[in-house]
This record gives sequence, structure tokens and C-alpha cells, in this order.
Amino acid sequence: MGDSESQSEGRASRPSRRIAKVNKTTMPRWALIGVFLYASVFALSAAKNFLVPIVLAFLLAMVFGPVRRFLGRRGLPSVLSSLLIVVGLLATFVSVVVALSMPVSNWVDRAPALEQQVELRLSELSHSLNGVFEAREKIEELADSQSDKSQGSVQTVKVQDSGFTMTAAMLAPAVLAQFVFTFVLLLFLLASGDMFYEKLVHVMPTFSDKRRALSIAYTIERKLSRYLMTIVLINAGVGVAVGVTMWSLGMPSPVVLGVLAFVANFVPYLGALAGIAVSAAIALVTFDWIGWAAVAGGLYFVINAIEGQFVTPYFVGRSLRLNTVVVFIAISFWAWLWSAIGMIVALPMLLAVKTFCEHIEPLKGVGDFLSERHAEKAPPTSE
Repeated sequence: MGDSESQSEGRASRPSRRIAKVNKTTMPRWALIGVFLYASVFALSAAKNFLVPIVLAFLLAMVFGPVRRFLGRRGLPSVLSSLLIVVGLLATFVSVVVALSMPVSNWVDRAPALEQQVELRLSELSHSLNGVFEAREKIEELADSQSDKSQGSVQTVKVQDSGFTMTAAMLAPAVLAQFVFTFVLLLFLLASGDMFYEKLVHVMPTFSDKRRALSIAYTIERKLSRYLMTIVLINAGVGVAVGVTMWSLGMPSPVVLGVLAFVANFVPYLGALAGIAVSAAIALVTFDWIGWAAVAGGLYFVINAIEGQFVTPYFVGRSLRLNTVVVFIAISFWAWLWSAIGMIVALPMLLAVKTFCEHIEPLKGVGDFLSERHAEKAPPTSE
């Protein structure tokens, strides 16, 4: 009896021992995952100056990879076609920067004065705002008088803003280094041809894995190239439309506003809001009638609404069926991590991750989560 009772007690205690064993094995695993995610975010933030040019170079290489192959099929060597692509991009970028450097610097240097003008114009709309501004001035005057009394004859040294020119001069070496690194790496990536794909095929163990790896790589390249090329053309059209509209309204520097619309439109949602706010603010300090601010911002909104509701869905089509909540979170995360460049590369990287997950069976659930509600599932890949 004693032996049977001890055996029954041992059997009853086995499930609890198993549960304790499972808890001991799973909890450290989740802790390791949390530590890994925290370390990854910290590494991405700490190595921003190194990783941003690499990510931009790889994205540009995927965009212009089909162009290089097209030139190669026409008999042009890979090195020469890559050099032509990089030199063309470099010349275009430098031309745009040189043409816009003076207007942008003038606007940035005038930013404090423009802010005061915006406050004055807004104070005309609301007596409450005017009262807030007057109260703030009185508080500042009271604070200055109190500080003068407490400090006695101590002189206050006020450091004046150095302006846009000094700030640009301080940031120029780092920006130039990243710029050169991006284009040199892009040249090497394009000139190497399909070396990365050949290495990818070589390291895969089975023939089905080799074929799947090539299918994923070419699909990501094709989607990114088609998407980015189409988006560049659409955003260029938006920039031209905004520039012409602002010129017809008599706005100052319509070319700068057009380029701003072109760049800002790469960032979904937030870019359009920033463009509307800037256009309305410039119109507010340019024209005597306050209603022109609403007209300028409204026309900018109409152009972006036409682009977002009709043009982009028609031309981009099914290649960009992403969960809008995930898109917003991804843009916010990469903006927090890599600032403006992060907002630009967030959507292409999310599209690449979605395409990768759609071709891997264990990750198809993640791909479905990244897709929009009624997106069609990707066709199963044949091994």
C-alpha cells in the first residue's frame, strides 16, 4: 500500500514538475527576446551614421538594378552602366541642391521673423490669442526685471543665433561623408552585377531553397523598383502641380514649395500635413487678406487628395497593400530612430519585409498581418 501510494503521489506530482520545467525554459527565452530587441534598437540608433548610407545604397541599387540589366542587354558593360547611373544621380542631386540652396537659406534665416509675423496675423483673428501673447510678454518683462534686480550689476551675455549658414557649415563634413559613402557603395553594388544573387544561390543547401531564395530576391527587387520608380514620378507630378499652383497664387519661391512637396510626399500622412502647414503659414505672412492662407493650404490639400485617392492607387495598384496602422507605426518608429531619412525608407523596408514573409510558409501570418484587410493572398510558391 505504501508503495502504491508513493507511486500515485509521484505520478500526481509529474504534471506540476513539467509545468515548472516549462516555465523555467520559456521565461528566459522571452527575456532573451526582449534583451535582443532592446539591443537591436540601441544598435540601430547608435550606428545611425553608418547604417543610413548603407540602407540608402541598397535601396537605390534595387531601384536601378533593372536599369543596369537593361543597359547590359544592350551591350554596355556593367561597370560603365553603373558609372553612368551614379554620375547621373549625382549630377541631378547636386544641380537641385545648388539651385535651391539660396532660397532655402533665406527662408531659414528669416524663420524667426516669419514666426513673429504669423503670431501677429493670428492675433488679429482672435482676441484670446492676442491676450495670451500680451500675457506672455508681460511675464517675460517681469521675469527680466526680477532677474536684473537679483543679479545687480552682473552683465548678461546673450548668444545670438548663428543662422542657417553657420549650422550648415558645421554639419557639412558629416553630411558630405555620408553622401560620398552612399554613392561609392551604390557604384560598387551596381558594378558587382548579380554577385550577391550568385552567392545566395551558392550558400543554399538544396535546389528548392536556391530557387526560392532567387524568387524572393527578384520579387523584392521588382516590387521595390516598380514602387519607388512610380512613386518618384508621382511625387514629381505633385511637386510640379504644387509649384505651378503656388506660382499662380503669387506665392514667393514657388520652386522651393514644389521641391518641398516632392520630398514631403515620400512620407505618407505626415508629409502632406507638413506641406499644408508650410503653405498656409507662408501665405499668411505674404498676403494682406488672411483668407489666402486657407486658399493655399486648401489647394495643397486638394492636390494631395487627388494624388492619394486616385493617382497612386491606380498606378501603384496591388504592389502596396499594407496595413495603414502598421504603416503609421513604422513611419513613427523610423522617424524617431533615424529622423527624416527614417521616414523616407520606412515604407520601402516594410514592403520588403512583407514580400519576404509572403514567400516563407512559417511567416505568412506576419505577411497577412502587414497586409490591408481585403488584400489578396500571395500565390503559393512552388518548390
